[in-house]
Amino acid sequence: MRKLLYEITHTTTYDYVGDVSVSHHLLRLTPRHYYKQSRLAHELTISPPPRTISVHRDYFGNLAHFVAVETAHQQLVITSRSRVGVSPSFTPEPLETLRWESVRAQCRDDHSGHALEAHEFTYPSPLIPDANEFLEYAKKSFPLGRPIFDAVTDLTRRIHDDFIFDPTATTVSTPISEVFKQRRGVCQDFVHFQIACLRSVGLPARYVSGYLETDPPPEQPKLRGVDASHAWTSFFCPGLGWIDLDPTNNCLPSLRHICIAWGRDYSDVPPIRGVLVGSQNQLLRVSVDVVACGPTDDEPADGDVAA
Repeated sequence: MRKLLYEITHTTTYDYVGDVSVSHHLLRLTPRHYYKQSRLAHELTISPPPRTISVHRDYFGNLAHFVAVETAHQQLVITSRSRVGVSPSFTPEPLETLRWESVRAQCRDDHSGHALEAHEFTYPSPLIPDANEFLEYAKKSFPLGRPIFDAVTDLTRRIHDDFIFDPTATTVSTPISEVFKQRRGVCQDFVHFQIACLRSVGLPARYVSGYLETDPPPEQPKLRGVDASHAWTSFFCPGLGWIDLDPTNNCLPSLRHICIAWGRDYSDVPPIRGVLVGSQNQLLRVSVDVVACGPTDDEPADGDVAA
């Protein structure tokens, strides 16, 4: 199948006030390889060079790198470069999918194969607790007998219409209940809220982190470094597998969404997490470029577990 090829450069720079003698970081910056996406190449460049670097798969199958920089430094630069091929997503006919109650029952009762994996994503997670307010909001999209794809796309539209994108309204630690109260936030907030709604009616939903190719303003060239990390939702439907939803943009992710990792919520998939010995005052700068390079038929020799 023909795929759209992307080249992605993600650079994270930490400038410290004073020396840092040791910094240990866990990186999730490697694009996933699965049926919708081919990881053709990936490399990390780190300055100063780490004393130790190792790679492993986490519980959810995401590739994670552990790096240890143990020389004194006042700046740390982590650059991830990737080449990825993305396939079009399958979109089912909304009214021909299973009733949402049937999906809930199958995911609750079938503890084999992919259904067992999906069942894990029906429970509360560190950043997505249970609350009646999420169920009350979700009910409008989930009347009895409604086909699941029709229901979840309606929920996606409602979140997009009811919430305002405002990067100043929240931080990474803002609770979902506060996001719901303000009806403002960013992609991470909208995804957490949508997952909370889906889980409140007993449906499996997971958090997906990655990138979104963006367009420049009309008649303007695309500027370097202006793209950003993005997040969207994925829900499970027996017979169809995991289907992506983007409440921030009210769309179904397809060729322009590049997946890096997935988990229960953001706490499972931050791009960089670390601890330092030395200066705790720092300035963080992030630059992301997502460049479409045309179609490709190439496939890499290695890959992640299919999902």
